[in-house]
Amino acid sequence: MNQIKKEDIKQEVFDLYDDYAHNRLDRREFMQKLSTYAVGGLTVASLMSFIMPDYKGAIQITSDDPRLKSEYVQYQSAKGGGTIKALLSRPADTKKKLGGIVVVHENRGLNPHIEDVARRAALAGFISIAPDALTPLGGYPGNDDEGRTLQSKRDRNEMLEDFIAAFDYLRSHKDCNGKVGVVGFCFGGWIANMMAVRIPDLAASVPFYGGQPAIEEVTKIKAPLLLHYAELDTRVNEGWPAYEKALKENKKDYTAYMYANANHGFHNDTTPRFDKTAAELAWNRTVDFFKEKLK
Repeated sequence: MNQIKKEDIKQEVFDLYDDYAHNRLDRREFMQKLSTYAVGGLTVASLMSFIMPDYKGAIQITSDDPRLKSEYVQYQSAKGGGTIKALLSRPADTKKKLGGIVVVHENRGLNPHIEDVARRAALAGFISIAPDALTPLGGYPGNDDEGRTLQSKRDRNEMLEDFIAAFDYLRSHKDCNGKVGVVGFCFGGWIANMMAVRIPDLAASVPFYGGQPAIEEVTKIKAPLLLHYAELDTRVNEGWPAYEKALKENKKDYTAYMYANANHGFHNDTTPRFDKTAAELAWNRTVDFFKEKLK
């Protein structure tokens, strides 16, 4: 059993993992730099084991939860005439049309954690769709390292079009009331921001620590925004002041929260960057926001 505690790990280790998770360091460089912090009984192997995702141990809602109806569907891709695989989830006992939520993964494809988040959204009373942008390359390969490599081979603007197509698919679904929002994490946070730019009928957008759109595109945003940022996420936060200024100047409907002492990825409960207090607060705010905007 791993005895490493989060409070024993220096912030620089989390920053290194962030660089690795976003392809700014390859695995060899990451392990090399990580070795600097392998002191006092810590080994590189134990640090790696501690900081990498644990999907099996952190799933909150299993795929066979009887309260939900979850199934994989295929919808038309925006380019090339192909289809995109997605997890579609909704409450099992629903007899009314529901607000829809597009759930957008990080930069590694539709992994077990994001599927879990999509089921959480459904359990909160929505119909959710979680697409896998890696579908044209064979889909999420079963581990995040290979997933990041695959996703880096796709153009992010083409992936944006595929998530916009998911919005169209969900809005016309027989169990959806026609009101559709989006929630996205990391890369998915950028997608959530860009869907707000691109889709005039988007009912709500919730980016978690997402990259910001170009300032000149802010004028196009019609959807209300709920933005979650992590105080220690200096890379993403660099773009926030200019984005907020543009949102204010253009009188956009937005609410933003900065979570104290939280790292990028704080909502992801499969890694030690997880901050339980911040994650639960941000998720409750997200659900309440969608309940207001998607009814």
